[in-house]
Amino acid sequence: MKLYTFTAPTPAEALKKAQAACGEEALVISTREIRKKSLTQSPLYEVVVAHKEAAKAHASEPETEVAPQKPRKKIDFDEEILLNISKTAEELSRLQADTLGNPAPSHAATSEISAADKTHEYKLLKRDIEALTDKIKLLQTMLWEEKKYANDIRIPPEFAEIYKIAKESGMDEKHIKAILEETLEHMPLHMRKSSNTIRRYFQVLLKKLIPIRLEREIPKGEQKVMMLVGPTGVGKTTTLAKLAARYALLEHRYKVGIITLDTYRIGAVEQLFQYAQMMKLPFEDVIDTHDFKKALANLSYCDLILIDTVGSSQHDTQKLKKIAAFLEHVNQPIDVNLVLSASAKYQDLKDSWEKFSFLNIDTLMITKFDETSGFGNIFSLIYESQKPLSYFSTGQEVPDDLRTASADFFIECLFEGFPQKVDA
Repeated sequence: MKLYTFTAPTPAEALKKAQAACGEEALVISTREIRKKSLTQSPLYEVVVAHKEAAKAHASEPETEVAPQKPRKKIDFDEEILLNISKTAEELSRLQADTLGNPAPSHAATSEISAADKTHEYKLLKRDIEALTDKIKLLQTMLWEEKKYANDIRIPPEFAEIYKIAKESGMDEKHIKAILEETLEHMPLHMRKSSNTIRRYFQVLLKKLIPIRLEREIPKGEQKVMMLVGPTGVGKTTTLAKLAARYALLEHRYKVGIITLDTYRIGAVEQLFQYAQMMKLPFEDVIDTHDFKKALANLSYCDLILIDTVGSSQHDTQKLKKIAAFLEHVNQPIDVNLVLSASAKYQDLKDSWEKFSFLNIDTLMITKFDETSGFGNIFSLIYESQKPLSYFSTGQEVPDDLRTASADFFIECLFEGFPQKVDA
């Protein structure tokens, strides 16, 4: 981007020269009066514009390249355009006021600038100001969506970055609205002066809105039973294998047993059986509620029992009722974990939650962190359901790509995206 300077007796003429030389796409950097009008010479105005390519040759006015200015803090290109156009409009408005407010010229200067010339100059200034105002309104519409949201809340410019991040992340609009309303009501005014401060404030606020269930030790002599439920294809079986490795081999040294209720798919049974063999863990496959009770009894010596269930569409009520029947025919408490994919749309996540919630869900496990760039959909689900997160599955590798849920890590992903692995 190069800077070019054009001068003329009036701002309008200087702008015309800039437009003729650089085209309408040129960015106006500044407009100023560089020589006052006197009895012997006319005033002189300078317009500085920026253009990506060299300006065209201009017969009556050679262009002068301006020395590079001190680097400024990096901002978005649209924001810079808006800022410069606003400054230019203010400058033109001031020049307009000066022109209208100037005292009548002396007889020596009257011949240089006639009343008709003044009228013509004023019309040109007014046209240019109106054109700039239209550009400002267009950019405001693009950047802030007319600074209005949900018909009843104004979005101040300093919150534009946060609004953009939240919206592009897939967060539901009614949740964005609720959080913004709360923030606008309680955030101190002095904190709004810095975009970094606003960003940190939102990060802290969102962290407080994310419930986390911490992983706890299993008391000696007690048994924990965890059942994983969820839609087809979210990665329940792989997640269960990661949990088995975590509790039996990695972070803990518990006796872990595995039960599968997913006898509909032979491949799923075989996959989980292979995992169990590799880790030398006991494995039971179950068809009906009688088999389920027997399997639990066979694994009564285990500290932790992990139960895989058939992947089911949230609209397949028969399969969901069968899962509920297994839960109803046992006397011991079972921790029910709804497994969902981070790459699913919010409406699909919400639909799954509503259809599976009758199973008395205890926690949410989120998979496929590495397959999405937006996490606002998950935030909205948590905000809506108020169910805590327990584990994140961050890839396909067993057992490595599993981590306990963390509000800090989740908000980092929401603002910055999931930190992808770098190949060695």
